[in-house]
Amino acid sequence: MRMILNVEFPPEPFNTAVRNGTVGAIIGRILEAIKPEATYFTEQNGRRGAFLVVQVERDSQIPMLAEPWFLHFNAECKFRIAMTPQDLQQAGLEELGKQWA
Repeated sequence: MRMILNVEFPPEPFNTAVRNGTVGAIIGRILEAIKPEATYFTEQNGRRGAFLVVQVERDSQIPMLAEPWFLHFNAECKFRIAMTPQDLQQAGLEELGKQWA
């Protein structure tokens, strides 16, 4: 299942990693390990953040995707299900509408 991993970084220890020059290598290692479909870095609530599109086949994959961000950056990680237009077409909305109208 495709999910969006929303990562929000507190200022520390991210600032320290920027100052000592390790932030790029750490983020590179994490991205190489979790292999997201897409990654976008952005501001979130006035802090550094990222949105990653990841494939999750089993619930047990969640720690593998989140722990690197927790352990290296004390980040907050939130997972949201993401559907393509094709996924939504297969959801059976018409039948659900009839069932629950």
